[in-house]
Amino acid sequence: MAVEPTRWAILYCPKAGISNKRKRWEKIQKVLDEHKVEYDFVQSETANSVERLMRMLISNGYKTIIIVGGDSALNDAVNCLMAEEKAVRDSIALGVIPNGIMNDFARFWGFEEDKIEQTVEWLQKRRIRTIDLGCIRYQNAKGERCHRYFLNCINIGMTADIMNLRRQTRRLFGSRTLSFISSLFVMLFHRMEYKMKLKINNDVIERKVMTMCVGSGPGYGQTPNAVPYNGMLDVSVVYHPEVVQLLEGLWLLVTGRFLNHRSVHPYRTREVFVDYAKRAMVGIDGRLMKTPKGSYRIDIEQEVINFLIPE
Repeated sequence: MAVEPTRWAILYCPKAGISNKRKRWEKIQKVLDEHKVEYDFVQSETANSVERLMRMLISNGYKTIIIVGGDSALNDAVNCLMAEEKAVRDSIALGVIPNGIMNDFARFWGFEEDKIEQTVEWLQKRRIRTIDLGCIRYQNAKGERCHRYFLNCINIGMTADIMNLRRQTRRLFGSRTLSFISSLFVMLFHRMEYKMKLKINNDVIERKVMTMCVGSGPGYGQTPNAVPYNGMLDVSVVYHPEVVQLLEGLWLLVTGRFLNHRSVHPYRTREVFVDYAKRAMVGIDGRLMKTPKGSYRIDIEQEVINFLIPE
């Protein structure tokens, strides 16, 4: 039997490290019922099950799919959508109720984790914006050509390492701030710079780089001027500062003035070529990915996903 066009599919991705996962869903369920939302519900058991459940929801004909999760769950969702033909993809609207360890993309639009009622009211208005996706194109260890889309950003170097540590420490501490501070402390004992060769617009950068962020979205504060609807990528390349400058940079990152730091070199472009970034980890939407083999390219695809935004 065909699914009614107005019925939502809700994919609940429980937050890692939270013992009472049912309690969070019950709060969301109560708000949905109070607002008389018609929906069907599935829950992911592991991070690997999100893509499988997304494919199931798409094949069953749902036209509104709401992800109750964070940046990584959204990343899985958009990659499933991008695997579909354009006609199928264009018929589906994707929404989010923030519930992840990292909810940067949701926060960009004004969705807040503790304001469930406001979020549901906004989603019910069904205001759609067609947004851009960034894409990394690379070869894996087997020499196969691969690609992966992102909503928010790709981090290469030290910040990818911090994001990985932050995800682990967030499960331990619960607090977003405490996890960030503890991750930074651990990073004092990690590699701080990587030999890279990059091409951005007409510039060729061949030197030691601490970290690079390529953002279609705010990039966890590192590409604060990026927006996912202008067909461009913002890039921040950070050279290795002195210790005092590093502390200053962290303060500017926390206060939203990251681009003001003297070691940060910003660009705006449609593509970035990475000839090499030796031993540098790569993070995509806050999740560590397997480091690509050899050179790779990061570019933008314009207006490819229908996303539900606030009024």
